[in-house]
Amino acid sequence: MKYLLLGYTSADGWDAATAGAPTQEALDAFAAYQRFEEELTASGELVSTEGLGHPAVSTTVRPTAEGVSATDGPFTELKEVLASFAVIDVSGQERAVEIAARIVAVLGEPVEIRPVMGADFAA
Repeated sequence: MKYLLLGYTSADGWDAATAGAPTQEALDAFAAYQRFEEELTASGELVSTEGLGHPAVSTTVRPTAEGVSATDGPFTELKEVLASFAVIDVSGQERAVEIAARIVAVLGEPVEIRPVMGADFAA
């Protein structure tokens, strides 16, 4: 079954002006995550994973009475922001929780687990 792992980080700790210049602590955590990513790739459980750009450079598209509207950036004050995602294909929820727990241990940030509603979703 596939699961989407959503990695969140503190909005206060992620400054748009310095997003392109990570701290040594962030680089060390990312290196540890890459080693774990290699384990998941070797086991065949990792489908894909990516970091996301800073919310300040995001665009939101919404329906309007006239059609659609595209606007820049987030609209609300955020305490946490979506910083990364991974798609895994594992035996079930228990294994997804084990993997998410390892990511949390490595990166120190919360991870949300969401089932992907594919062909095996109802299985």
